[in-house]
Amino acid sequence: MASDAPVICYSDRACTPNETLARISSSLSAHGITRLARLTDLDQIGIPVWNAVAPNSRSIAINQGKGILDIDAKVSAAMEALERSVAEDPKVETRRMSVQSLNDEGAFVDPLHSLIKAGQTEIRADEFVDWTLGRDIVSERDVWVPRDALLLDDTKDNRFWQSSDGLASGNTLLEAMFHGLLERIERDATTIWQFVSGEEKKGKCVDVHSIKDAVLSDLARRINVAGFQLQVFDVTNDIGIPCFEAFIAPQAAPNAEIRYIEVTGGYGAHPNPVRAAIRAVTEAAQSRLTYISGARDDIHPETFSRNLPAHLRDLLLLNPVPYAARFEISAGTTLKDMLAFVVDKLKAAGVSSAIAVPLNPGERNFSVAKVLVPELENPDGNRKRRFGPRALKRVLSSR
Repeated sequence: MASDAPVICYSDRACTPNETLARISSSLSAHGITRLARLTDLDQIGIPVWNAVAPNSRSIAINQGKGILDIDAKVSAAMEALERSVAEDPKVETRRMSVQSLNDEGAFVDPLHSLIKAGQTEIRADEFVDWTLGRDIVSERDVWVPRDALLLDDTKDNRFWQSSDGLASGNTLLEAMFHGLLERIERDATTIWQFVSGEEKKGKCVDVHSIKDAVLSDLARRINVAGFQLQVFDVTNDIGIPCFEAFIAPQAAPNAEIRYIEVTGGYGAHPNPVRAAIRAVTEAAQSRLTYISGARDDIHPETFSRNLPAHLRDLLLLNPVPYAARFEISAGTTLKDMLAFVVDKLKAAGVSSAIAVPLNPGERNFSVAKVLVPELENPDGNRKRRFGPRALKRVLSSR
């Protein structure tokens, strides 16, 4: 009997992971990546996780990747290391101009004031700084943005908050743009989720088996068989792109003492809810191996000793409910169609700008892009403006 259920594709890539690895292998050493290491068997769950080591990195030396299969995780780690390396010193053309002089030329400019670091001043209209050109895929026009807002370089002072948020790589620029945009939507959703009431969260705790995908159910089974609890939440917001938060935690009694590092989280966004949920679950597994391996150089020592906050403990006690949302068949299956679908969702939600900046134009083996969506919320960070209008609106509406 023919089924009208959507056909699930688990990859957005232009070629297979093995082909991607062959394409990028010659680029690894050139970008200071000395080895790729398999971490999977350090944990009993068995969800594939790898890391990529870049000892002389200007940001973090340990990059990680996850996936459904071993090769997926290996390539994911390598691509993350490459995108960070590119962002340390992006090979982009710049112009040293002021906002006023660019405006006088009829150019569009976004000084990205929402990303200014705490204690720093915003760019003045008459101040000369280095600008680079991006493409606004919502308003369909070129926009100049400050080059410093693209950087990941902890060795130098920067007036902008430096983050990998919206930074993505791919076999093609289209791939990189798509995944960078999804990450920005994910970060917006998870930031706003902080202000959702406990009562509302009860109805958002999802039974992943009700999504009825064999791969997703197998990931959940592995976690349960290893003696852990998987708790998944639908954190999709008004933008309407499916987004999930997943926690892997010990199967402990309600009043048992749990340390913070024993409960790991992950997030995922994608037009297809299966893909979004898989990303969240595999990232939660990756987070476990981050703590188990102890190699990541951006983890504060107190992380390993503090207790689990009460609000996270409460989330682990909720009973999952069936996933009620429908598949977005209209999203299409090609990258071009899915990107157009996501852009339309942003427009419908009132988002007027999403600027994609290619960071390594001319590179043949892979592409890296930074996607800037100033109207969406950002994750926690040392910014002058911690929250934007969307988060503040949510806070006010919940009072």
